[in-house]
Amino acid sequence: MTVNSENKRSNFIPMAIVAGLFFILGFATWLNGSLMPYLKQILQLSPLQASLILFSFYIAVTFTALPSAWLIRKVGYKTGMALGMGIMMIAGLLFIPAAKTQVFGLFLFAQLVMGAGQTLLQTAVNPYVVRLGPEESAAARVSVMGILNKGAGVIAPLVFSALILDSFRDRVGMELTPAHIDEMANSLVIPYLGMALFIGLLAILVKKSPLPELENEEDDVAVSGKGHTREALSHPNLALGVVALFFYVAVEVIAGDTIGTFALSLGIGSYGVMTSYTMICMVVGYIIGILTIPRFISQPKALMVSAILGMVLTLGILFGDNESYAIANTVLVPFGGAQLPDTLLMIALLGLANAIVWPAVWPLALSGMGKLTSTGSALLVMGIAGGAFGPLFWGLTSSVTPLGIQGGYMVMFPCYLFILFYAVKGHKMKSWK
Repeated sequence: MTVNSENKRSNFIPMAIVAGLFFILGFATWLNGSLMPYLKQILQLSPLQASLILFSFYIAVTFTALPSAWLIRKVGYKTGMALGMGIMMIAGLLFIPAAKTQVFGLFLFAQLVMGAGQTLLQTAVNPYVVRLGPEESAAARVSVMGILNKGAGVIAPLVFSALILDSFRDRVGMELTPAHIDEMANSLVIPYLGMALFIGLLAILVKKSPLPELENEEDDVAVSGKGHTREALSHPNLALGVVALFFYVAVEVIAGDTIGTFALSLGIGSYGVMTSYTMICMVVGYIIGILTIPRFISQPKALMVSAILGMVLTLGILFGDNESYAIANTVLVPFGGAQLPDTLLMIALLGLANAIVWPAVWPLALSGMGKLTSTGSALLVMGIAGGAFGPLFWGLTSSVTPLGIQGGYMVMFPCYLFILFYAVKGHKMKSWK
């Protein structure tokens, strides 16, 4: 069964399945924002050690992308999805011995496996978004899937807090006894067991679902050897685009997954839900982008605005007062929201600055690539490595700067500066001369 033989039937059920998988991907990815400060509290980690929780996840995404593509060509897209979820199920089960032993290395290994499973699932599911439906409406489908992914990022921290964190809010800022640590660590067992079983069940359902198998298309991926890669990188707009996406993913992950750790350092008991604030801002940014680009603003100008907003917010975070609540008192408290420090909410607002960077850089980087488009796309995906190294440098800087965790956010400024350069000049460059 192929997409071509099914083109007269409704794509509603396949697209609903794909949408559900994008939600699962987002849920498991943005759960890191709650898990990171929770493990920091239990295992008494330094900021640098805590950043390894994100590093181990995203480094797996980086180095398993090409093997995932090879595996999918061998077994097919639908089987690839099921295998990806099977690996994610194994990762969920690995959290059980990690929680029981409280060995940091086991948590990192579980994160590594989770990242590998996610990569396989994402590599298999992404092509469906483009090919299940008219090509001219693919961009709209990509945007909807992006909203689902970030919407899951809103829900995941809320679920984590409801199932795990709410019982231990009174322990923020206190010295934990071994009994406290055991109790908090063991609270991870049932939720991760449940998540593993749920994902395993989904893997079986997807394998048996009416989701059509995609035909493997002959493209540049099959012949993208060193020559093709070198030729693609000879296009400055592509090469600089890869760097821009590296820096973008770095700041996206820093904003989404370290906000809870910063909240914990400020003694905020609800630190586990902080990622939801960043994700809400990202969803708003997605919607603004869909409504305004290119109708009212071009992609380069939107990218420029995003970079400038990111730089301004970064300076606000670095030099802001943790005792000031002006933003919360203006936009949250009057509507029954929490009173949170300005610095914390400025990290959340970075979601607004980050939302349209990926969809803006991608077409600018691939402009004029012609037959090298597939090779260029593969190189752009490698920019996800920024999710591994951005938090790592944030953690390293947090450990050495006098401002501590707050000072760690200075690593974002040069990232946004490069994105601004790409928006103004980099995407226009057609030659290195």
